[in-house]
Amino acid sequence: MPSKTITRADLVDALARRTAMARPDANRLLTRTLELIQEALVEGETVKLSRFGNFNVRAKRERIGRNPKTGAEVPITP
Repeated sequence: MPSKTITRADLVDALARRTAMARPDANRLLTRTLELIQEALVEGETVKLSRFGNFNVRAKRERIGRNPKTGAEVPITP
């Protein structure tokens, strides 16, 4: 079963349709909502969207990767 990727434009269109909001207003609302989520995550908070999911920033350690062209090992910073 093929799946469709939902884009930001899809979200704006759905928001505008379901709220009878003008598309530019729906775009501003979505943008501001995503900014607020991002700001909370940067401050180290956990964001919980009921019936959707929880978001938090995880600390990762340094690891070794490979340059796909040369095969050389390269450290990837956290």
